[in-house]
Amino acid sequence: MTVEEYLAAERASDVRHEYYAGVVRPMPSDAQSEPPRMTAAVKRTTLDEYLAAERASDIRHEYYAGVVTAMAGASFRHNLITGNIVGECRRELGDRRCFVLPSDMRVRTRSTLFAYPDVVIVCGTPEFEGDREDTLLNPTVVIEVLSESTEAYDRGDKFAHYRSIASLTEYVLVAQDRMRVEHFVRQPDGRWLFSESSGPEAAIAFPALDVSLPLAGIYANVEFPPQPPLLPGGPEPLPAD
Repeated sequence: MTVEEYLAAERASDVRHEYYAGVVRPMPSDAQSEPPRMTAAVKRTTLDEYLAAERASDIRHEYYAGVVTAMAGASFRHNLITGNIVGECRRELGDRRCFVLPSDMRVRTRSTLFAYPDVVIVCGTPEFEGDREDTLLNPTVVIEVLSESTEAYDRGDKFAHYRSIASLTEYVLVAQDRMRVEHFVRQPDGRWLFSESSGPEAAIAFPALDVSLPLAGIYANVEFPPQPPLLPGGPEPLPAD
């Protein structure tokens, strides 16, 4: 599947897909118990096919290496956290020329992954794939809310793809089972500096945006699930958030 075919299919689809190197892969839902993976039986789709179908669809799909992955709906907690992040970012940024976009904004990486981050922020003039304003090429910050089914992917392969975007300076992973945010900031030498924030008194500072978001705002009205009991002899429990 070519890039153009992927974009056309994605814009016509009701399910989101990622795209990489001609393979379209459906996006998993929070309800799935296993991380996303590809199978040998998956039909390869060209990028042109993916784009044609996606532009005609009401369901979002991600596309990667010819595999199209449908994106099912996220959980209530996931959506609440995502909405809080968008609201906090917009409030802090004010009238600055930075755009805060929710998960319907498709992003293309240099490695030809087409994905839908939970939140994407672009400062300055947005750049798009072709003449359609539905595939962003120059995100400044990407934020993903972790779920059981996608956490390994968001930390591993997906982050590797995002790092290929020259404009991307910050990548953020937000837990939804406790107050914890992991933050990666690109350094001048190309390395990524990691930091972690947790608890209601903490805040996360975005150097690229010159704003700071309190975790209390990110997790406003979020009820966390009970934490599983520790095994005898295991590590001390984490302090309550």
